[in-house]
Amino acid sequence: MITKERAAPTRSRKLAALAGGTLISLLLGAVAAPVKLEFAPAPVDNPLKGLVPYVSASEKERFPQSMEFRYFSLQSLLKGPAKLDWSPIEKTLQLVGGRGHQLILRIYCEYPEHGDEVPEFLKRAGVKVTVWKDEEGAKCYNPDYRNPVMRKALVDFIAAFGKKYDGDPRIAYITAGLLGAWGEWHNYPHDELWAPKEVQREVMDAYEKAFTKTKVLMRYPAGPKTYWHAANNERPFGYHDDSFCWATLDTGRDDDDWFFEPSMKSAGATEKWRTQPIGGELRPELWKKSFTAQRHKRDQGFVKCVERMHATWLMDTGLFDAEYALSAERKAIAMKEVARMGYELHISQAEWNDGELSLTVENRGVAPFYYDWGVEIQQAGVALSTVPVGWKLSQVLPGKPVGWKVKIDQSAAYRLQVRNPMKGGKPLRFANKEQGEGWLRIEME
Repeated sequence: MITKERAAPTRSRKLAALAGGTLISLLLGAVAAPVKLEFAPAPVDNPLKGLVPYVSASEKERFPQSMEFRYFSLQSLLKGPAKLDWSPIEKTLQLVGGRGHQLILRIYCEYPEHGDEVPEFLKRAGVKVTVWKDEEGAKCYNPDYRNPVMRKALVDFIAAFGKKYDGDPRIAYITAGLLGAWGEWHNYPHDELWAPKEVQREVMDAYEKAFTKTKVLMRYPAGPKTYWHAANNERPFGYHDDSFCWATLDTGRDDDDWFFEPSMKSAGATEKWRTQPIGGELRPELWKKSFTAQRHKRDQGFVKCVERMHATWLMDTGLFDAEYALSAERKAIAMKEVARMGYELHISQAEWNDGELSLTVENRGVAPFYYDWGVEIQQAGVALSTVPVGWKLSQVLPGKPVGWKVKIDQSAAYRLQVRNPMKGGKPLRFANKEQGEGWLRIEME
């Protein structure tokens, strides 16, 4: 028989044991074991990367994409001094955005075979237009870029363009355009009609001042000694190679020194990809047989070019137009090779330690994500639990894992998301097996 006097110590021992167990649990909870997260390829239509069709392409739905491209003539936008009509761009943004895509655009003053695209008021003000035919017989209308009226119109237009659209999430990238045939910054073979370096610098100065958020890309890398182009290697611009896979890689031949890679080398711009995007267009001669087993003999190798140039996006008509066949085999090859483009962000480890969650993020791609979209994190299953973070996506470079940390309550699971700032735009999805359509779920147990 147990007396009351003996029962009390027994209850005390039970309470002490319970308290000790609680203390042990709390101590263990403060140091949770790291959790490894499994890699899985992200979708090829992740935002701001991959292959890009023209807005007018007839079979855009055949291959996944997150962006579309369109040219606009200066004449369609600039109707007079300080008289601007943005409706052509706005209509396109509405159309493209309705498909959940973002727009890449270029504005030009001349486009072979498209007729005279120079704004009428500039010609009335004395801007001369020279008419000539290119090597293929296409009629070209070349404005006098040296004319002070033309120069002022270009600078003023860029200022208004930036005021209207800089930072607009509906626009992915802008290729500088405005000068040369197709806005490609050359008038070959009539180099005497090309804009002098002074004019080029004025245009670049205007872009640099007007666009501090939206990324602008130049056609040609140029250093201080580049003959036809003013130096842009130290300016905050990316580049677009519009002869991708055709005239991209350095062949070592003097006749090919105009190719993209040797141009990057001579301009001292080979590291530009770390902060500025590299884009372009697959050369039209390659469209018919790209991503097949019988590629054009001039094809320099899609994956090799992507990896060497750190390419993020490329226009391509071969996969998006009914004129070109797209077999299941060709699509499968394209899906695999296009996956090498741009960023590929993988959360490889998560650890909660004493009130702080630490994440390790790796970039398995060839380029950064160039915009610092907002990252959101929540305790899974807890309403209104989003915790503000200041993580910079643009700082996660290939081959250099980055640690993200945030003060947050301990939880059995967390949810992580990068929200596309464009309404209806595709969210950035991590290269994780745990990635859902929008949120990445991180199980801590």
